[in-house]
Amino acid sequence: MAKDISVSINDVNIDKPKGKVKIWVYSLKKNSLSILFCVFTICLVFFSRTNLVAAKNGLILWATAVVPSLFPFFVATEMLSHTNVVSHIGKLLNPIMKPLFGIPGEGAFAFIMGLISGYPVGAKIISNFIEQGICTKEEAERMLAFTNNSGPLFIIGTVGITLFGNTTIGILLFITHVLAGISVGVIFKFLYTHKNKEVVTSNSSFEQHTSYRKFKSNMASHNYDRDTNSDNTSSFSNPTFSSLGEILGKSITNATSTILMIGGFVVMFSVIISILNNSHILDLLSNILSPVLSAVCIPTQFINPILSGIVELTNGVNLVAEIAVKNISINIIICAFLLGFGGLSVLLQVFSIVSKNGLSIKKYALGKLLQGILAAFYTFLALQFIPFL
Repeated sequence: MAKDISVSINDVNIDKPKGKVKIWVYSLKKNSLSILFCVFTICLVFFSRTNLVAAKNGLILWATAVVPSLFPFFVATEMLSHTNVVSHIGKLLNPIMKPLFGIPGEGAFAFIMGLISGYPVGAKIISNFIEQGICTKEEAERMLAFTNNSGPLFIIGTVGITLFGNTTIGILLFITHVLAGISVGVIFKFLYTHKNKEVVTSNSSFEQHTSYRKFKSNMASHNYDRDTNSDNTSSFSNPTFSSLGEILGKSITNATSTILMIGGFVVMFSVIISILNNSHILDLLSNILSPVLSAVCIPTQFINPILSGIVELTNGVNLVAEIAVKNISINIIICAFLLGFGGLSVLLQVFSIVSKNGLSIKKYALGKLLQGILAAFYTFLALQFIPFL
């Protein structure tokens, strides 16, 4: 009996440290964001001089580059969402979009406007689609992965002409960027086909799938009809000159809210990159990744710019383009990857836009990583096999 008691006491003594470790790990996970925010605040004070410069540069970048290029497109897309243009495009292009990507024809509007306008216009349009009942949640998550892209103004104008001093490079990067986005859309259709088949084969699930879309559409049309009969005489489905002022006002208000949110991200991530540089965290990561990137023939001087680009796109491509090497193809291929991936800053911008609709960001993150890899691969093939390039 004494022996049994001693064994049980020993067991208790052995388990106590393990229990403490589990509690400590759980507490660390639970409070990880709080700890991260505290560290960030301390770094803001500790590196205050360089952070002020970084924040100022980020604000200038937003005011001089982001606002002029994106704000008009935000207003335009908001105004178009109050018309029947989207539905007409959907009917016209549904025979193409449905078999190719497995999405409604209206997805063509998101893809085209996302390409013309740049990040994160595509995400804003997809968010509007969910609110209007144009697509299901599963379709929206797949559309996010390939309709939210970098625009020609940034790729051809900023990266090609300004950074590389060559229009041809900008056009090449834009073409491979578009091809990679289309490839992701096609791949995701087949990658998630089995899930769609399960929904269709189940009658109850299929009824829920269709009734949800009809319910949302009916609610949207009900709201439009109600607004038409109101004293304001506003009609969102078929706007008139009498409702132009209201529609323009709402569009500018929504666009201003979105552009201010983007400005906050640009400034904050400029500061984050400054902190990572001054705390030598980027140097530490460079030393860790150096053997891996050397194995795929990427020179070590590109590691810091690549890491910066993964955090924030504009700073990254600027640093990559500045590196002088004999074979400029390396610079171009790395820029193709960064443009396709978009960076953590854009990813969080997208998440802040679509989170209110309950959309998961996982498919988007996977899609952008895949798009970056495919864009780099297509660029490599073009540089290798097209003689004048």
